[in-house]
Amino acid sequence: MARNTELLTARKAEGNLSAGRYSDGGGLYLNVTPNGSKSWAFFYKVKGKRKEMGLGSFDRVSLKRARALATEAREQLGQGLDPISERDAAEKRNEEAKAAAAAEAAKETFGTFAIKLLKGYEEVDGKGKVRRVPGIVDNHRNAKHRAQWESTLREYAAPIWKMRLDEIQTPHILKCVAPIWTTKAETAARVRGRIERVLAAAIAGGHREGPNPALFRGHLDALLPKRQTLQRGHHPAIPYKQAPEVWQKLRKLDSVSALCLQFTILTAARSGESRGARWEEIDRMAATWTVPKERMKAGKEHIVPLSDAALAVLDEAEKLRQTEESDELVFPSSRDRKPLSDMALSMCLRGVQKGITVHGFRSTFRDWAGDATPHPREVAEAALAHTLRGVEAAYRRGSALEKRRALMNDWDSFITTKPADNVVQFEERASA
Repeated sequence: MARNTELLTARKAEGNLSAGRYSDGGGLYLNVTPNGSKSWAFFYKVKGKRKEMGLGSFDRVSLKRARALATEAREQLGQGLDPISERDAAEKRNEEAKAAAAAEAAKETFGTFAIKLLKGYEEVDGKGKVRRVPGIVDNHRNAKHRAQWESTLREYAAPIWKMRLDEIQTPHILKCVAPIWTTKAETAARVRGRIERVLAAAIAGGHREGPNPALFRGHLDALLPKRQTLQRGHHPAIPYKQAPEVWQKLRKLDSVSALCLQFTILTAARSGESRGARWEEIDRMAATWTVPKERMKAGKEHIVPLSDAALAVLDEAEKLRQTEESDELVFPSSRDRKPLSDMALSMCLRGVQKGITVHGFRSTFRDWAGDATPHPREVAEAALAHTLRGVEAAYRRGSALEKRRALMNDWDSFITTKPADNVVQFEERASA
């Protein structure tokens, strides 16, 4: 004979009930204590012995859920099983699975976890569905940046690469960054930051406990030696008063690398931007060079005004073109028609002036603009494609193209004029 079930209503169960036990049928009861608290219980018999299985408080388990739990228990009884014993066994299995997962996580090394984090991985969620977890470099603009993450960690995080994540402490981080902290400042900063990010993900994923031993402020900064405030990074630059002299020497060279280097200096561009320049990016009528966002450090398209000298360099480069394809490189390698290497420009510059770098000319340009011209700071920063910050970034919408054109024309006049009188001329204008 079927049992009467679902005798309670949600309204009644939620109402003010006096202390007692209220049946929903089929062994399910709502217990109400004298102080008004409510909880669910399922009563049943196993081998003639009456048992009570708690199903949770009324605040956390709804009437619908309590009925589902009671139905599940009745099905187990029909299979000759004890619902309480089955629940205890399930909870034990769950705890064992958690312990096994924690033990497995503890075996994860920095290297294996870093690779998973970089390249992404798949995991099973609570509902049994497999989902793709993207890698932390998935959004990087090109393969070179993605590869740099792994190569720098493999090289400089070698002391911790095979260590378990939960073993890594502050002395181990110092072994990675201290040897290069003062000699390779920029690299050391990147390595420390990348180690910090990997360990932060490990803490968030339950692979180790915090705090993060790679934190700099308030931690490693107290242990690592102080560095000079002004280092100009790894890009030694010459004083701007010497720039015209270097330019004159550079103009005597006859190579694609020399032309690319001249174009780089005249546009105050980064080496990678000019080495990858294509003819389709050049607009001679407007005298502009549009660098696509893929080659820009800030990931935004940048329009560069071209001075007469920059256009003259392009004229010389065009004489060396082998095809008329618009996407052809402006300064291709003469050997394989691929982009010039960064070393090609460095060696070219080294031939006329030792001790400086191609990128250092951007610093030379910035010093000249600030010290020897009346051009506003924000115009010089825009010419270098530096990202504005704070209030200035919030209000600045235009590219100041014409103001930058005036600046680049002055840079052209300064650097291409023989060094006799131009320095005095520009310094007098700046102080006027």
